[in-house]
Amino acid sequence: MRRRTFLAAGTGLALAAAAPAHAGTRRLLHVHPGDSVQAAVDAVTGPGWTIVVHPGTYREVVNIPVAAAELTLRGAARDPRAAVIVYDNANGTKKPDGTTYGTAGSATFTSAAPGLTVRDLTLANDWLRADHPDITGTQAVAACTYGDRTHFDNVRLLAHQDTLFVETTALASFDRQYFRRCYIEGDVDFVFGRATAVFEECHFHTLQRDVTFTPKGMVFAPSTARANPHGILALRSRITSGAEDGAYKLARPWVPSYETTAWPSLVVRDSWLGPGIDPVAPYTDMREQYPWQTMRFREYGNSGPGAAITVPGNRPQLTPEEAQSHTRRAYLGDWCP
Repeated sequence: MRRRTFLAAGTGLALAAAAPAHAGTRRLLHVHPGDSVQAAVDAVTGPGWTIVVHPGTYREVVNIPVAAAELTLRGAARDPRAAVIVYDNANGTKKPDGTTYGTAGSATFTSAAPGLTVRDLTLANDWLRADHPDITGTQAVAACTYGDRTHFDNVRLLAHQDTLFVETTALASFDRQYFRRCYIEGDVDFVFGRATAVFEECHFHTLQRDVTFTPKGMVFAPSTARANPHGILALRSRITSGAEDGAYKLARPWVPSYETTAWPSLVVRDSWLGPGIDPVAPYTDMREQYPWQTMRFREYGNSGPGAAITVPGNRPQLTPEEAQSHTRRAYLGDWCP
């Protein structure tokens, strides 16, 4: 296959791409340590490109636009720890113009591209509360994903508060996202948003947090649109913890002040919940006017000490018949990632 080398605009970085010898030729970019992942994204012209990130740490913010549809971003090695994209903005971090980034703007990695595939990478936000006691907006997102048919496979997502923001392009858009064999860690609301998001065979890990109160945090905080029958689904997954037993809640509902019509939906099924999850009261409220009991929170077939039903009514269960409507196929429809 013929190859060409070009300079990414404004960076001076040489990137190699497969030359389009014919219409079916694969369009490929390689990024090596010292290069910029964002420069490779900026060099993408149209849909269907693949960017291969070679082992190393890339300290930068990456934004994938809508125009980069059907993009594949993958690590060159199968070990997701080999290639790391990391940055350290938080909600309250000031921009050069004096304004702050906000929660979504703090993300190390953001994508609005439909049909995006990310695999074999680590996406991280290493901003720490202890290093910035003057900042009260402590949300620091590792990945913020928009766009229908977003697919993450064997990806590590690392942060503390608001690690993964599974969002949609609009309130009326029921964008679908699928996460398989991913490792996701954090402390407060670290999987949140309104997307139709399926997590299969994933590992969620709650971090130790230097506070005296409990709960120390929550794993999920869905903000599903009321018209969407499907919110967040976790199946055949596991939840472990670096904190003491019972220090974490499984979820709380997020009804944003800018979308008060939200009706959060979460189903956790056929999963192992470790002792870090409070079995007595696994759910809590984010705001008193939106009690979790009025939300679409259900479980089915879970096991482990954090899944014990100790107080009747404290963890609503699906019936076997209802469980048939909460599967990967039911959530993703005609999309088969």
